[in-house]
Amino acid sequence: MVFVLPDLSSAVFWAALWKIIIANIILSGDNAVVIAMACHNLSDKYRRPAIMFGSAGAIVLRIIFCAVIGYLLSVPYLKLVGGALLFWIGVKLLVEEEEDANIKAHDNIWAAIWTIIVADAVMSLDNAIAIAAAAKGDFTLITIGLVISIPIIIVGATLISTVLDRFPWIGVVGAALIGWIAGEVMAGDGRLDQVDASGKLVEIVKPGTVAAWLDSTIPHAEMVCGALGAGLVVVLGLFLARRHARHAEKS
Repeated sequence: MVFVLPDLSSAVFWAALWKIIIANIILSGDNAVVIAMACHNLSDKYRRPAIMFGSAGAIVLRIIFCAVIGYLLSVPYLKLVGGALLFWIGVKLLVEEEEDANIKAHDNIWAAIWTIIVADAVMSLDNAIAIAAAAKGDFTLITIGLVISIPIIIVGATLISTVLDRFPWIGVVGAALIGWIAGEVMAGDGRLDQVDASGKLVEIVKPGTVAAWLDSTIPHAEMVCGALGAGLVVVLGLFLARRHARHAEKS
């Protein structure tokens, strides 16, 4: 990565910046769901700050990931750990969706911000590849593009949060989406995207990894693992929510 002053008169600079912004917005659709689910049980007083600070923290991490992405994606079993963490987040958010929000908002806002940052970190490992490729190693360009994207992501998360207020059942769909992503992340451990000489992203699978084993054992392994993750999050989340509700009735 290099850090240089941008040439604002260059058409190449503006074209690359546009690519980064669009890529980040498209790739952040899933992240907006997590942000909305983590924050929509908060009151309006705390919801907007949680969305803003959580999104900003996530973008900072994404910038860091773009700088060290080659190392991060080469760490063995990192995606397994990240996927398991994302699975737990999906279950936790679904339990909170099904229960009444009985935690004080000022206590819960920091938990919401932390959830946003951690979930985005896991979900953004692969996304950072596309952003880094579009920037061709220009760290200044990456930073500017991601920072400009923040308001758009915040607006998207706010809209989704409003929809969740009106249609709470959509929270189950959101949790299933998080579970699906968790399954795909875990199934992709050992699957890397690299930029070839022409600047295109090329997928490779390292021998002896989880991804290599799954590809040789299960057809459409990532899709199968994604479906399993979605189902497990919904079943486990609803089970825990019902159990907590029964305990609350008895006490």
